[in-house]
Amino acid sequence: MSNLVSKWNYPTTVRFGAGRIKELPEVLKEVGISNPLFVTDPGLAKLPVVSSTLKLLVEAGVPHGVFSDVKPNPVESNLYDGIEVFKSGHHDGVIAFGGGSALDLGKLIAFQAHQSRPVWDFEDIGDWYTRADASKIAPIIAVPTTAGTGSEVGRAGVLTHEESHTKKVIFHPKMLPAIVIADPELTAGMPPFITIGTGMDALAHCLEAYCAPGYHPMADGIALEGIRLVFENLPKAAANGNDLEARAHMMSAAAMGATAFQKGLGAIHSLSHPIGALYDTHHGMTNAVFMPYVLAFNRSAIEDRINRLAAYLGIENGFDGFAAAILKMRKDLNVPHTLPEFIKDFAPDDARFDLMAEMAIVDPTAGGNPVKLTKEAALALYRQAMTGEL
Repeated sequence: MSNLVSKWNYPTTVRFGAGRIKELPEVLKEVGISNPLFVTDPGLAKLPVVSSTLKLLVEAGVPHGVFSDVKPNPVESNLYDGIEVFKSGHHDGVIAFGGGSALDLGKLIAFQAHQSRPVWDFEDIGDWYTRADASKIAPIIAVPTTAGTGSEVGRAGVLTHEESHTKKVIFHPKMLPAIVIADPELTAGMPPFITIGTGMDALAHCLEAYCAPGYHPMADGIALEGIRLVFENLPKAAANGNDLEARAHMMSAAAMGATAFQKGLGAIHSLSHPIGALYDTHHGMTNAVFMPYVLAFNRSAIEDRINRLAAYLGIENGFDGFAAAILKMRKDLNVPHTLPEFIKDFAPDDARFDLMAEMAIVDPTAGGNPVKLTKEAALALYRQAMTGEL
C-alpha cells in the first residue's frame, strides 16, 4: 500500500455550453469583480469575437480595460507590462480570454500584480507557492477560445524567462479561475492550424497524464475519455470550423487534459518547451511533432497501459496499433513529422542541440516521464525528430 499515496485536486465551476458568454456580466458580479482587466492576445483583439464580448460589458455598464500585448509564448516583459496596466486602471480582477498564452498571462497578472517578490520566486518547486501573499491575488474569470491547453482549469501559468530562454511554471492554488465560461461558439471558425495545434495539445496532455507514473485512477479515467474525445472529434473540428458539437467535445477534452495532468506530464512537453522558448513555435503543434518519438521511447514502461487504451478506443494490435493511429491522425491533419518540416530553416548545430537537451532534462515536466529522460536520451530524441526516424 505504500505506493497508493497521492494528492488530488479538481477544477472550478464551469459554465459550459453554446451562448453562455452572454452570462459574463452576471459571472463578474458573482465573484465580486467590478472593474476587470480584459486580457487577450493581439490577433484575437482584432476579431469580432472580442468586440462582441466587450460590447456585453459596455451594455451592462461594467468599466474595464484591455491588455493584449501577449506573445505566443508569454515572456516576463509581457507580464510586467500587463501589471502596469492593471494597476494604473485600478482593476480588481481579470477576464482571461483566448488561448493558452492569454489565459496563462491573465492568470499571472492577477496573481503577481500585488506581490512584493519577483515572479520567479513562485516557480512550481516544492512549497515555493507559500511565499506568495494569497490575500493579494485578484479573482480570475477564464474564457477559453481554443480547445487545447486547458489553462482555464489550471492553477499555474507558463512564463518564458527571457535571459535564459527557459519556460518556467508559476504555481499557486488561487491562480485557479473562480469561474470558467466554456462556450464552443467562441471557437467557431478558428483556423485549421490553430484547431489542430490546440487539439493535439489536448491529446498530449491526456496521453502524458495517462502514462505518467504514480497513483491517480481518477486522472487516468479522465485522460482515457479525453483521448477518445480527441480521436473522434478533432478531425471533424478541423474539417468544419462550424461543427459546434465537435468543438464542444474538444473543449471538454482540453479541460479534461489539464485536469488529468496534475498527475504528471512527460518528455513530449519537456522536449517541446525548449523549442518553443528558442523558436517561438506554437506549443500544441510542437507537442504533436514530438508525440510519436516519445511514445516509442517510453514503450518499455507503458506498453501494457497503451494496450488497455487501444482496446478502449477500439484499435486493434495494442501498442503498435495505437502508435500507427497517432501517425495516421498526424498525417491526415497535416501535422509536420519532423522539426525541419515544422520550423523554416531549422538546422541547429551541435551546441544548440546540446543546449536544448540541457533545457529539456531540467524542465519541470521531465520528471513525470515514465522512462528517465537523460541528456543522451533527449539528444537522441531531438535527432530523431530531425530525421523522422522511429
